[in-house]
Amino acid sequence: QAEQQKGGAQNYYVLLLLTDGVITDMAETREAIVRASHLPMSIIIVGVGDADFGDMEVLDGDDGLLKSPRGEPVKRDIVQFVPFRQFKSAVPSALSRCVLAELPTQVSGYFNSLGIAPLPTEPPPAYPGPSQ
Repeated sequence: QAEQQKGGAQNYYVLLLLTDGVITDMAETREAIVRASHLPMSIIIVGVGDADFGDMEVLDGDDGLLKSPRGEPVKRDIVQFVPFRQFKSAVPSALSRCVLAELPTQVSGYFNSLGIAPLPTEPPPAYPGPSQ
């Protein structure tokens, strides 16, 4: 938060979780996600195996606004859940496309909410070409 107050901090973080199990502390997890929704971060969860990932779908928030146990709603959607089993026979790019699908919107939404414009892009270094 100190970086946000300096005005112009442009760091953003992505937490990638790979899980083969179910959530045992759903209330604490919802609370943590609601708190994290104020931070420059996204959470990507990939479920592997045949477990029941119904709670992960709830955390994703695509079917409704995620709220903490106290009733506080997330500031913005920061969770993307992807069940790996749906991509076992798909081309690898299909999995990566789905895993990263919401990330551009999450990143730009965070910075737009703070009124922070993107930094100007630098051109790539010139390629010197083949030696003569």
